[in-house]
Amino acid sequence: MPAIETNHLRKVFQSVQKEPGLWGSVRGLWSRRYTEKAAVKGVDLRIEEGELVGFLGPNGAGKTTTLKMLSGILFPTSGEARVLGYTPWERRPDFLRNIALVMGQKQQLWWDLPASESFLLLQEIYEIPEAAYRERLAELSEMLEIGPLLGTQVRKLSLGERMKCELVAALLHAPRVVFLDEPTIGLDVVSQVRIREFLKAYQARQRSTIILTSHYMQDVKELCERVIIIDQGGVVFDGPLADLITRFSDEKLVRLTFAQPVTPDALAPFGAFEMPDETHATFRVPRADSARRAGALLSTLPVSDITIDEVEAEEVIRQMFAASALATGAQERGSHANANGN
Repeated sequence: MPAIETNHLRKVFQSVQKEPGLWGSVRGLWSRRYTEKAAVKGVDLRIEEGELVGFLGPNGAGKTTTLKMLSGILFPTSGEARVLGYTPWERRPDFLRNIALVMGQKQQLWWDLPASESFLLLQEIYEIPEAAYRERLAELSEMLEIGPLLGTQVRKLSLGERMKCELVAALLHAPRVVFLDEPTIGLDVVSQVRIREFLKAYQARQRSTIILTSHYMQDVKELCERVIIIDQGGVVFDGPLADLITRFSDEKLVRLTFAQPVTPDALAPFGAFEMPDETHATFRVPRADSARRAGALLSTLPVSDITIDEVEAEEVIRQMFAASALATGAQERGSHANANGN
């Protein structure tokens, strides 16, 4: 049985469309018009136990809404979901003891108390035996290097230190499924690296099922073998990150180092290129033609080193989202034009 499985999971939010002015507010007391927005449109997922999956998408794609439904915070409008065999929104105690949700922009620790006090409260809530609690707290504190900080007021901790404490709070009860929503957002580079190293080590030890959302592609590249990309409320890709690049990018990068300085004029006949200095250049070439183009460059220019690389995954994803936004804008303009014509 998979750890997480959904079938046509859908969430539609309804909001009141207020008319302008005082009389609009008065009329709204008796007659209201509503607008609907589908945040998640029939998402189908299947994630096995022990997987660490990247869950990607632009702002407003439906990532956080999906995680909130899978963790039982939101009811879906329609569709089905099973997490560890439970229906999440029924919020049964056994289900809640086996999941954790960490949101980078929200905190569960008490602001005016030391983190250790919040940990003791969570021990009581999750009914963690004393010996298990002490063992897990010691292990997590050592892995995250926060032992000296446990007695410090949360308000006095840096953002990176607070996030480490948030992770300890979420993992104290040894959840089998962990939802991480932007755990490194706003952190400096050093803190991001430490959080990634911790998550990699923790998942290797515990074999927990982890879904990670992040706007930092480095998080995904270092932690996730599989990525699921959601856009406009639906899944547009599900598979290894390498497959994403080969499927959605028809270019490769030919990187050259020259044995002696060359001029831009000497490179111009070979196509578009970037030249940071006179001994290095990078060409963008069609994927199917990369070998031939590389051979032509080698035979003509004073090349001392050459590599053929894939386009960065971050760039491929950005191009996907940009194309989707353009298509959506064109559809909306067409709808407005049709409405005005009628």
